[in-house]
Amino acid sequence: WEQPNVLCLVYDVTNEQSFDNCNKWLERLRAQAVGVHIPGVLVGNKTDLADRRVVEQEQAQEWAEKHGLEYCEMSVKEMKNFEAPFHILGKLFHQLYKDKVETFHSLA
Repeated sequence: WEQPNVLCLVYDVTNEQSFDNCNKWLERLRAQAVGVHIPGVLVGNKTDLADRRVVEQEQAQEWAEKHGLEYCEMSVKEMKNFEAPFHILGKLFHQLYKDKVETFHSLA
């Protein structure tokens, strides 16, 4: 990736390793964008497999907050809340755009 504006990390709520891998991906991204805040969302997928869940919602929510990310959960299989990450990313990107426009206006 080159000069990312927003990020989306998706993990499987039934797989602890996939959640742990989010740390690695975030570290790699931040190593590429030193000193730049990149807003984003952490997404827990496969909520339809509630009986197999190993990553609790509260745990993931706390991790997301600690790293300055929004959080949501979804089930692509059941088509539940699958649009939420896109709405969040759109909102974050729109805010970045507004901030840049304000910066340009203040420089003019």
